[in-house]
Amino acid sequence: MYENCKLYFENYQHCYSCVHAEPQILYKLPTRSKQEKIEDTLMCHSPVEKSLSSPSDHKPSLLALTANNWLIRLSAETGEELQRVYLSPNYKFRYLGWDVSQETFYVKSVQNKETPLARQAGITQNTVMHIAIFHVFPLDVIGIMEINKKVFGNGVIGADLVQGVLALYYSNKSVKMYSFEHIVQRKVTLGKQSPLLGGKTVGDAPFGIPLNIQITDCPPVLFKVSCAENSVQIGGNPWHYIYTPPRKKDEGTYHICSLKDGTMATNGVQEMDSYSLENDGIFFHPDDSGRIIHVGPPISQVTVTSSGRTVKRRFQQLDDDPSQKTFRMVEYEDELDLLAIVVTNGEEGEGRACIQLHDNQTGQLLRTIDLIETWDETNKNEVFFDKDTIVHIEQKNAKFCCHVYKLCCKAFHDHLRFF
Repeated sequence: MYENCKLYFENYQHCYSCVHAEPQILYKLPTRSKQEKIEDTLMCHSPVEKSLSSPSDHKPSLLALTANNWLIRLSAETGEELQRVYLSPNYKFRYLGWDVSQETFYVKSVQNKETPLARQAGITQNTVMHIAIFHVFPLDVIGIMEINKKVFGNGVIGADLVQGVLALYYSNKSVKMYSFEHIVQRKVTLGKQSPLLGGKTVGDAPFGIPLNIQITDCPPVLFKVSCAENSVQIGGNPWHYIYTPPRKKDEGTYHICSLKDGTMATNGVQEMDSYSLENDGIFFHPDDSGRIIHVGPPISQVTVTSSGRTVKRRFQQLDDDPSQKTFRMVEYEDELDLLAIVVTNGEEGEGRACIQLHDNQTGQLLRTIDLIETWDETNKNEVFFDKDTIVHIEQKNAKFCCHVYKLCCKAFHDHLRFF
């Protein structure tokens, strides 16, 4: 895993720094037991302008969720454990997620799925999952809530927290959003006694955090949309959303509408002519400019300006032909204001890839870097672009290979491998 100039190996027990010309070991921790295996992580950085009571709260840390339901905060520089919170003896937590705008993160449990045996016996499983919500800077708990079919409807299949709203996904290909602030009423505090735990301390084992957010009535729906694959993105200024309607005739298209009233934007239906087996992708530009990036298998670019005008360049070709160049992914480097585009070219008989660096404001190609390693599209590939560092991580079955490139004044060099 790569995060903020650091490479993590062996379930986050080995950490290398990529700040220097060659990766350097920061720390190696003892092997964890199966019960303490890290299931998921988030990197945490406190805002510079914040005044916090503990010096450790100002330092970058790794929030880690373990298999036995502990949330631990580790120093990003030394691996030292700074804080630990026991979540619950009753629910199995598995996933972490950010709601950055609210300076909160959440921990989701595994989903409760109805078994065929329970269905035959007429037993209905109304609880879909549980979600624990925390403030950061400093770390404190807001509470745990239950997503229940009796409250939110029978079709609920998943949930997330984003931009201060609770987003629920339904089996009928719809998404509904609710105000999280409206839902939260009774808060608890880490390290303090709670009557909901019979006077026991919140966050201590074996009691954990109580189910303090009781939702008995469905809150008002802020926003609802029917969409393919329960996928909707919100962004832009003013707010817009991108989705694909669940109708067969709309497959392969993206609709861009105003969040305020659902009005279609100018040139609000985007699609890409492609004969590839791979889907194209679209997303709001991470630079918060209000622009949209549309990436597909062929050599094509669609840039939608804030005024709704479009600029397109397309080639008709068989996109899955390995001899043709193909866009694979796009990364944005905010400090350099550059776009890094991974392009593959199989014309030499094996998968070769390069990274094109483009000016984010004009789209001008500034530099092309050929990757030394081959690019196998059957493997899982990830690329990270972070200041003067480019990292390519590929997963070959159960083995990971990490390629690190450093930017210098004329070219990229220092190709390094770790197995």
